[in-house]
Amino acid sequence: MITRRTMLKAGIGAALPALAAPRAWSGPPPNIVLILADDLGYGDVGTFGSPNIRTPRIDALAAEGLKLTCMYAEPFCGPARAAMMTGCYPIRVAEPGNTKSRHTVLHDREITLAEVLRPAGYTSAMIGKWGLGGHSNNRWKTELLPPSQGFDVHFGTPASNDWPEDIVLLRDGRMIEKAPDQAALPKRYADETIEFIRSSADKPFFVYFCPNMPHVALDASAEFRGGSPRGLYGDTIEELDFHVGRIVDEVARLGLADNTYVVFTSDNGPWIVKREDGGSAGPFRSGKASAWEGGFRVPCVIWAPGRIAPGRTSSEIMGLQDFFPTFAALANAAIPSDRVIDGLDSSGFINGDSERSPRNDFAYFLWTHLQAVRQGRWKLHLPRPRDPDWVAPLTPSDHVDPEDAAAIESPMLFDLRSDFGERYDLSREHPDIVANLLGFAESVRADMGDYDRLGRNVRLFDPLDKRPDAPMRVPY
Repeated sequence: MITRRTMLKAGIGAALPALAAPRAWSGPPPNIVLILADDLGYGDVGTFGSPNIRTPRIDALAAEGLKLTCMYAEPFCGPARAAMMTGCYPIRVAEPGNTKSRHTVLHDREITLAEVLRPAGYTSAMIGKWGLGGHSNNRWKTELLPPSQGFDVHFGTPASNDWPEDIVLLRDGRMIEKAPDQAALPKRYADETIEFIRSSADKPFFVYFCPNMPHVALDASAEFRGGSPRGLYGDTIEELDFHVGRIVDEVARLGLADNTYVVFTSDNGPWIVKREDGGSAGPFRSGKASAWEGGFRVPCVIWAPGRIAPGRTSSEIMGLQDFFPTFAALANAAIPSDRVIDGLDSSGFINGDSERSPRNDFAYFLWTHLQAVRQGRWKLHLPRPRDPDWVAPLTPSDHVDPEDAAAIESPMLFDLRSDFGERYDLSREHPDIVANLLGFAESVRADMGDYDRLGRNVRLFDPLDKRPDAPMRVPY
């Protein structure tokens, strides 16, 4: 699938990308609501073990649907959003000028989930933080905002809310407000989402809803401020939970519940060094901006009462990139076949036709640096120095506790079925598994690259005098 803007960019005679035939599903195309929280940790949701943050509506979605305890995001926000929108590991995704930004800047020839769904008859809305057109609220690439990436409706901010005074609010790619009241944004976002669902109820729709919080700076409306035992951080999540409930209630009120998927998940692990203003990774080690499980493992629930049986919990592996082919398959939409797509169609697994996810492995990249790999129960951390300069300014980092930033002199092997906290290195007991995982890591490097090499299947859409030997990193 290709949009008019990419045809114009490439020239009228440019060939269209080949499309893979969709998997045939019976029944009408389902509606899709993808909710991606910002910096919310695995341990920040009641059903995932939070002792002091109350999330009754998200907990109910898990009880009535599928709870995934092994969902992998990315170590910080931009790459996670790129994975969700393109179905690919972020290191593979093309960026303008063939560079590789710390916060992915999506090239206009990349094809998003919204663009894949459009030919299948979907109307799409992007509500909240976008984060793929430049990691700034003062400068961004208008041509890379949601209206140019397949979305029919857009309301939100171009980037994070680090400095509330710099936040700008956009509607359909145009700035409409400076420094909006951040405490009011959760309700405004939910109101816009509900209005879009109402106006689109007679046709299949896709909503990509990305709240700005609990990423700092934190805020909450008067109704929720001071109400959580977890302080302001808990207030923001409890308010988000309330608005998730409002959206689900509207889906049910309109009689759409039997044909709608609602996904709730997060873009990365918690910003634990923020202490009371940051979250919890639950049983996992470390948090945001690290390759330990706490940086990548996030809560995820999928609710679809007409298609997913209630009360199911699974520890099977999935990644954010898997939603791209999964929802394309459920929508009977074709995905591009002219490029590598890392995501795996998990529609049968989600719907309960199979107990096993098609994904059995995962690669942990910090920006352009492959730091760990997983296959099945086994995870291998690869040797690396403390604070490698090739991922600066991510290192040295105020995101990560010093213990978790220590150098790794030789490969470290962990059994994630029994050792959630990655405390017991089993590399000496299982040299054969270490060797297998080192081989897997080399195949990942050959395919996607590493800090010191360019993988054979990374996408470089802009002209080149000479193919670079390694990713061309820029700060953002």
